[in-house]
Formats: sequence, structure tokens, C-alpha cells
Amino acid sequence: MRRKFLMYAMAALLAAGVGAVVSPVAAQAHGAMMVPGSRTWLCYKDGRNPNTGAIEPKNAACAAAVAQSGTNSLYNWFAVLRSDGAGRMDGFIPNGELCSGGTGGPYNFTGFNLPRNDWPVTHLTAGRQIEIQYNNWAKHPGTFRLYITKDSWSPTRALAWSDLESTPFDSETNPPDQGGPGSDDGHYYWNATLPSNKSGRHLIYSVWQRSDSNETFYGCSDVTFDGGNGEVTGVGGGGTTTPPTTPPTTPPTTPPTTPPTTPPTTPPAGGTACYAMFNIASAWNGGFQAEVMVHADTAAISNWTVSWTWPGSQTLTQAWNGTASSSGSLVTVKNVSYNGTVGAGKYVTFGLLGNGTAPPSVNNLACSTA
Repeated sequence: MRRKFLMYAMAALLAAGVGAVVSPVAAQAHGAMMVPGSRTWLCYKDGRNPNTGAIEPKNAACAAAVAQSGTNSLYNWFAVLRSDGAGRMDGFIPNGELCSGGTGGPYNFTGFNLPRNDWPVTHLTAGRQIEIQYNNWAKHPGTFRLYITKDSWSPTRALAWSDLESTPFDSETNPPDQGGPGSDDGHYYWNATLPSNKSGRHLIYSVWQRSDSNETFYGCSDVTFDGGNGEVTGVGGGGTTTPPTTPPTTPPTTPPTTPPTTPPTTPPAGGTACYAMFNIASAWNGGFQAEVMVHADTAAISNWTVSWTWPGSQTLTQAWNGTASSSGSLVTVKNVSYNGTVGAGKYVTFGLLGNGTAPPSVNNLACSTA
């Protein structure tokens, strides 16, 4: 089973409280096309070292994307989104930036707009029915729309709105799902009939518009209509690659962030559940650095506690922007005075250093407001 560094879990624990926004960013990270695979998904499969978790692209296009957007673009391959998208397309996202969802999302995906003909590609047969799979890292109701490029499009130029056929060839609302959330394998699925009049290289452009918020997800899947049955090429090789960046031999001595000197002022009233997301920021021989995002869901919270258990012999050595304690494999982190209040749909973060091999995931990740 495929696994990743970034792990998602939700604890639906109601708590009365008050909340002020600390470093507000909209809640995000929910899914992307897996079949036919999006550029971020297939480059993640291409680049992630299954033994160390490091991002080490082999495909030349994926290496170029990571060189431009950084490794976080693949650790967060499912987060090509706009929290203010509201399903908008042309006129909202500029030409040439379709594959990254523009530049207003939580992460930099601009490298995936690069005009190249060596991206990983899925081989398909025009007019055939296939099962679409779309990762459900976090489940939400909504509608999926799939567009195909016109015959005049070329992979050697960045995708523009005028390159897409004007209407989607497939649309699906609230399809069934299996597995997940918070896993590489969990996904929505439905059957779609591919356009019958296509041949050669094309892009399938996906738009997932949530019905419970304005959040909208965008993605590019490189395909070729050559009589294929879903085979994927270009993953794990295919052309000249860029050597991976050598990880540090020693951990950082200073936490990368500095807490604010003044706590937030009086927050508005509110209260709701919270959830946490665990992300490995970097790894080296014998240690790693991680960031944990603490999200408020539909209303503000006034305090939070995040806990998890290590999957192996890892140990916590240092934490910042949170008060941490350990008991065996169990780690518990509580907010500090200046970041306990989180506005509805926003998040705050804390960081940590650990000893041992960077875990591909942590167990029993939970958040509570008790």
C-alpha cells in the first residue's frame, strides 16, 4: 500500500470557546486525480524514495517541477486548490497557470505548468469507458468536471483556456468512494466515457468544486490516445534527471519560526472540532524535522491538543510553537498562549525535531479541544 509523509486525521470533539485568527490560512489539502494520474500524483510516485521518504525525482519533467516549486509540492501533491475558487475557471486562473491553479493557493505548484513533452503519461483508448479515480484525502461533497484539450493543443506550450474544449466530456456529483481519508489509496470512483474523436497527446483537465464551500481543486493529467488500457509510462525514469538535493547531516540547531511577542487580542466567540495534519519537512541520517498544522473546522476554537504515536523507535527531541510531552511512543502537544485560538476554517502550525528514521506516517493522529 502506498503511503506518504503527510497524514490527516479529524477529531470531532465539540468545545465551547473563543477564537482569534493566528496566521490565517484557509483549510486545505483534499485530493487529486489518480486515474488518469495528475502531474503531481504521478511525479510523487516517481520521486518519493520508499525507504527514506525523500523526494528524488527520476523523470526529467518532474525534476524540473520540483526544482521550481520545491519538494513540498510533492509532499502535498493533493493540494492544488484555491479556497476562493467557487468553481471559477477562465478569467480567474490566468492562462499558462491552469495546472497549478494559479498562484493563490497554499503551496507553490507553478513548476507543473512547465510546457514539456516528457511528463508521465497515461495511455488510453478514445471512446472507451474507464474508471476515474480521484483521491479522497479529505472527503467533501461536490461535483467533478473533466475537460479535454483541443486537437490544436501542443504539450510544448503551457496550457491556456482556449486549448480546452468548451464543455466537459464528463461530470459527476458526489460519486461513491472507498478507503481513506488520509491515505494514498483512498479515492472517489466513477465510470466515464472518453471522447471518441481524439488521438495522440492530450491533457485532461479536472475541476472539483466543493458544494459545502468555495474551495475548488484543479489538476492536469497527461494522456495519449494510442489504444492503451491505462498503462502509465515515465514514472521511475525516462530521460535525464536532476540529482536530488543532499539532506543535511545534522539537524537544525534553531527552530525555523519565532513565536509572536504579543498574544492575540480578544477573539470572537465560537467553538467546534479540530483536526491535525502531520508533514515531514526534511530528513537526514538519524533525524527529521516535521510541521503539524492544527485546523479549526466550521467554527473558531480557543485551545487545542494534538496527539499521536510513533510507528517505530522514533523519539521527540524538540518542539516549538507548542508545549510537548512524551510517554513511550505517545506524543502530546498543547497550544501555547499565543496560538490557542484559531478562526473557523483557519489553521496554525507547530514544529518539531525527531530522532530516528523519518516515518512515512504517524499512528493515531488526533486533535481535540478539551
